[in-house]
Amino acid sequence: MTELIYYSSSPVLTVDGEVQQALARDLLRLEIEESTEGLKTLKAVLVGPGPRDGATEEVLQYLDGEVLDFGKSLSVSIGPPGAERIVFDGLVSALQADLDASSEALITVFAEDKLMKLRMTRRMKTYEQMSDADIAQEIASQNGLSADVAVDGPTYDVVQQWNQSDLAFLRERAALVQAEIWMDGDTLNFKSRPNRQATELTLVFHGDLIDARIRADLAHQRTSVKVSGFDASARDAIDEEAGAEAIAAEISGGSTGVSILESAFGDRVSYRVRETPLVGAEASAWARAEMLRRSRRFVTVEGTTSGTPDLVVGSKVTLQGIADAFNGDGYYATRVVHTYDLVGGHRTHFCAERATVGSGTL
Repeated sequence: MTELIYYSSSPVLTVDGEVQQALARDLLRLEIEESTEGLKTLKAVLVGPGPRDGATEEVLQYLDGEVLDFGKSLSVSIGPPGAERIVFDGLVSALQADLDASSEALITVFAEDKLMKLRMTRRMKTYEQMSDADIAQEIASQNGLSADVAVDGPTYDVVQQWNQSDLAFLRERAALVQAEIWMDGDTLNFKSRPNRQATELTLVFHGDLIDARIRADLAHQRTSVKVSGFDASARDAIDEEAGAEAIAAEISGGSTGVSILESAFGDRVSYRVRETPLVGAEASAWARAEMLRRSRRFVTVEGTTSGTPDLVVGSKVTLQGIADAFNGDGYYATRVVHTYDLVGGHRTHFCAERATVGSGTL
């Protein structure tokens, strides 16, 4: 197999299933962003002036609805021939013209994936005898989407959605049990981190990893999390706690922030008080989720690569060429931004987190 030593990093833009070469020609800047909260967004800046068909005069392009229009599907792929990856697939939601007498006019197109349906739908609704996974399935159905759910959690007697968008409400439910939200075609995914399947890749500093800022921080680490309440039916207090065991299944080596905190500063307990559990199972699930959220963010990295189409939210990342404390696997990508411009070409900016530091010194 012949290995490519050079390929164009220019994105390929497709509108309603048809490749639009004019968009690629006029593209100045591109930004595609996604996080674990869901809703992938696109912003593309284009050269505005262009020739009118059959005439020599120039007009402001892309505002007549012929190529770009509200609700049209827009997808972007990037990568070497034969290994291209679709990094965005959504619908046009906004068009913008920037006019300045001292510079060339610009046209900006904005698009969002199909979670836009949930963002734009507000409800007053009551859910009875349902888990958070059940609620996610119900919301998907209400929006004409299929659902793929895989997250543990309690079944609630009553959950109420008070004049919230479906997306805001679903994000709120996801935070309670540390679930992640994303779209795959017409399928709404609502899954815990271990149930999310994504790419695995290695990034090497002075190789494809251009820059990185890595931090191990005890500020938000806790040795345990407690959730309290009152069970009216049982007439008994609720007092549940989650500790280091919550993160134990996700690590394979190194020292956790929990263990380092306990060694350096002793027990440091956090109380989750914004939600009021009505039964012990709710308190237990919420305590564990909060402990996971804190523990997973002990080590955080913000980095830039020379353009990595395979890097997506949920990717399992190995870093090499850094200090021993930060080298190795176990990083989980929580935010990915693909950018393109005429100077730097394709760049991938990412945030990732890990629960441990390695055996080296900081």
